[in-house]
Amino acid sequence: QVQLVESGGGLVQPGGSLRLSCAASRIMFNIYDMGWYRQAPGKQRELVAAISRDGSVNYEDSVKGRFTISRDNAKNTVYLQMNSLKPEDTAGYYCNMKGLVTWGSPLLTYWGQGTQVTISS
Repeated sequence: QVQLVESGGGLVQPGGSLRLSCAASRIMFNIYDMGWYRQAPGKQRELVAAISRDGSVNYEDSVKGRFTISRDNAKNTVYLQMNSLKPEDTAGYYCNMKGLVTWGSPLLTYWGQGTQVTISS
């Protein structure tokens, strides 16, 4: 069984920065895609940023130029550097990994438990 452990959320003022981290609880054979989603109260969960194994990235339009996703394949970890934070970035942030635990195991998607990010003065 694989768990994703997130850290780095918190309360910051508008214009501030936060760095989220998400690590798999065990080394996996292969992780294809990693991503960060967010969900604000009363809204659907949305993709914020994603990164493939070869490093290709994509971002939700509202975070382009402010957020940067990166990954460390050796550590099975994904990061989200968030700069110039705005009140509308307030949400629960969830990491996501799609991969194989071992050779021959099924391709599964794993989710973190979520970390709260609050932007307020």
